Amino acid sequence: MKTIRMVGDIRNQAIGCMVFALCLATGIGARAQTYTTLLEFNQKDGENPEAGLVQATNGYFYGTTFYGGTNPGDDGDLAGVLFAISPDGSYAVVHNFCTKANCADGQNPYALVLASNGVIYGTTYGGGTTCVEEGCGTIFAVDAEGAFRTIYNFCSQSGCADGNSPYAGLFQASNGGLYGTTGWGGANGYGTIFKVTGSSIEVLHSFDYTDGFQPWGVLTEAANGDLYGTTLEGGANGSGTVFKISLAGAFTNLYNFCSLPKCADGSDPYAGLTVGSNGDLYGTTFIGGSNAGGTVFKITPAGKLTTLYNFCSLANCVDGDGPQAGLVLATDGNFYGAAESGGADGAGTIYKITPAGALTTIYNFCSQPDCADGSYPLAAPIQSTNGSFYGTASTGGVDEYFGTVYGISVGLPPFVETVPPWGKVGANVLILGTDLTGATSVTFNGIDATFTVVSATEITATVPTGATTGTVQVTTSSGTLDSNISFRVVP
Repeated sequence: MKTIRMVGDIRNQAIGCMVFALCLATGIGARAQTYTTLLEFNQKDGENPEAGLVQATNGYFYGTTFYGGTNPGDDGDLAGVLFAISPDGSYAVVHNFCTKANCADGQNPYALVLASNGVIYGTTYGGGTTCVEEGCGTIFAVDAEGAFRTIYNFCSQSGCADGNSPYAGLFQASNGGLYGTTGWGGANGYGTIFKVTGSSIEVLHSFDYTDGFQPWGVLTEAANGDLYGTTLEGGANGSGTVFKISLAGAFTNLYNFCSLPKCADGSDPYAGLTVGSNGDLYGTTFIGGSNAGGTVFKITPAGKLTTLYNFCSLANCVDGDGPQAGLVLATDGNFYGAAESGGADGAGTIYKITPAGALTTIYNFCSQPDCADGSYPLAAPIQSTNGSFYGTASTGGVDEYFGTVYGISVGLPPFVETVPPWGKVGANVLILGTDLTGATSVTFNGIDATFTVVSATEITATVPTGATTGTVQVTTSSGTLDSNISFRVVP
């Protein structure tokens, strides 16, 4: 089994005292539900996790904190960390940012992505070698052994034509390329969409405000092969947009928020979009909607938007308020997300919403004394291959300020996940899971594949001749595990 190089002290958090029955604000789930605080940050090991987690090939979850750690950044605040944590709470700092002089390795890291080569890639909002003061941001990579390297420094081009200050993470498309966005810079100063090419980037689009400004959310790919995303501001009404862009760079502005009176369709989408099993895209707006508390919406690949839920629909916003986080499609066919505030204690919620828009509150943050369980979540939880969800709260925990990492179980069974979820016949694919040792069969929509069991948490497989789009199955001594979503065979 691969191991991570643990930089710093490993802390095993006591779990038993943190497990308790969940409060439900808007509905009662059919399955037993438990919430576990895995870690309370103490500033030295990280502070204010703003992004979500990613499951790596070694079975750990990797994440970042925007502040904290051991090194001050160029702005005087602590520069943030990259960390790893196991499902049972074993924790390690993998990298303290601003370790290099003048924060050449970046500062204020954000979202991460696991690529098909097993490497985790991320972005930093600041730092790097190209800007004075707080820096213009970087792209970095870390492998399963913890080896860290900087790939790109933003604002390397004259006038920051390549963009600066990326807030969203990267996304691996079906052509194998890594794509991302910057919130600022570009030809017009309003942000960019780019593709990573080796140690350089290719700018595919520069926003000009009329087509959007500040694309904070990660990109995603629909079945038609185009990338889709959102901008926080800009567009025809200044309240954000939904856009699509081809892998070659053909850009289309699909939707302008606040197109309805009083912004009844929502405003200010922070997060990116999630592709549903029906091919539509699902997302959230931070404000707007009929109650001004934000919305959950779906939009077709052609741009027809439907509002599914308006937050603050219940008295005192006990159903949640201000969802900055996006959504994750779980194995039960429902979406899960987090509202930054609102809920029974006003400190945010975790919720489940059906594709038709029926919302159930799963957990209310600050349910424990002194908000030991966390407060104000800014990112959606991910579903691990063990079936449970794991995520971060930006504050709460020690001193009610530094944030937490949590796990929450709603009784969903284990599954396997392919990385990436698409590929050509003959392509190598990572399969993540738990207890994979001794696997005897891997099939792609019923077609047998050649495979290698790397560890209990990782299999590598080759997309077989004759494979078509459908479920990947792994047979182990304990039974058969299905993939969480259909694997798409691409030309």
